[in-house]
Amino acid sequence: MSEPDGAGTRRRSRARAVAVATALTLLAPTAACSSGGDGGPPTINLYYPPEQNLQKVVDDCNAQAQGRYRIAYQVLPRQADEQRVQMVRRLAAQDSGMDVLGLDVTWTQEFASADWIREWTGENRAEVEKGTLEGPLATARYEDKLFAAPKNTNVQLLWYRADLVPQPPKTWDEMIEQAQKLKEQGKPHQVLTMGAQYEGLVVLYNAMVASAGGKIVSDDGEKAVMDDGAVRALEQLKRLATSGVVSPSFSNATEDPVRLEFQAGNGAFQVNWPFVYPALQEADPDLAKQVKWARYPGVDAETPSRATIGGVNMAVSAYSKYPEESFEAATCIRNEKNQKFSAVNDGVPPTIEALYDDPEMAEAYPMKETILEELKEPSTRPLTPAYQSISTVTSAILSPPSGIDPERTADELRGAVADALESKGVLP
Repeated sequence: MSEPDGAGTRRRSRARAVAVATALTLLAPTAACSSGGDGGPPTINLYYPPEQNLQKVVDDCNAQAQGRYRIAYQVLPRQADEQRVQMVRRLAAQDSGMDVLGLDVTWTQEFASADWIREWTGENRAEVEKGTLEGPLATARYEDKLFAAPKNTNVQLLWYRADLVPQPPKTWDEMIEQAQKLKEQGKPHQVLTMGAQYEGLVVLYNAMVASAGGKIVSDDGEKAVMDDGAVRALEQLKRLATSGVVSPSFSNATEDPVRLEFQAGNGAFQVNWPFVYPALQEADPDLAKQVKWARYPGVDAETPSRATIGGVNMAVSAYSKYPEESFEAATCIRNEKNQKFSAVNDGVPPTIEALYDDPEMAEAYPMKETILEELKEPSTRPLTPAYQSISTVTSAILSPPSGIDPERTADELRGAVADALESKGVLP
């Protein structure tokens, strides 16, 4: 949708003002690590979530830099909310001690609208876009400009017990029916996935909305929609929650407890991220032999599902004293060689499509073809600077899923999302 000249600038200014005001309410005195300043090569501070073998990637990129700069890996907290708060505080204070930022894919638009991160242009942009899957790239754009470089992505899969279910279900309803039959036979039957009041519930609902052909927010990120597909997704989520085949802890379930409950033998089905595969191999090799994977369940049998993508985007701080070196460092860390290393050694799916054909990926990712299939037809969470607020109100209204009244809940969500888009009613 086109807009009057200057409207985008005014919107960015409003968004930045709101973001800074929110951040300043959180601000406490923090020490900023300086980048260089001692006369030697500059230090490029990389603030990134915990990734076990990322230091090896950093070491390789430092060797490639040949002394022109040195990347220092500053490990962020494990919880996403804590990561965001730390970065928002320091960026709102225009802290120059942060150079390269590892952002959750849902934060790129927020940080770009607040003018906290730099646009990728010219050769830097071309290098990032070359061979990168479109779904992850969509999460890195704001107002048709590229503000981040997708390093890794992720999608959930359907994991099922092949000793109980010869053929995986294609839809949620089919899965519920199969589970109910297993329950009648006294066999493990539960459908296990995340239903607690947090981002995992929003991811579940978002995938159902997209799979039903619906929208929560308009494509331009400006208006609350909550169309017929969004209502159908509410019906589907309510049906799942009240089917009698979810775990009694469904409304409190998060990723790892879901994994553990499946490993305990209670489930016939699990909808979860690929991290469950190596964990199961280690925890229960015998059960692992019975577990297969399939595409994320859909809403209609004739319509392919659309799984919600996750992952991390790499951005360069607007306040970095060394932007040129920071772009180079970020490009190195997410290049093809290093994405393959991280995929194989840390279990984070790459964003560069060609890597899914690499023979070395086969052992670490026997499910790579299914992951790629989903990544080619993904759903993204609403691409808007207000996403954090939208997520907060959505998870609150959807919880517990058994209490959903589709039409009433849709109306409530429409109003709450509209308020969130106007930065009313909730602080992230």
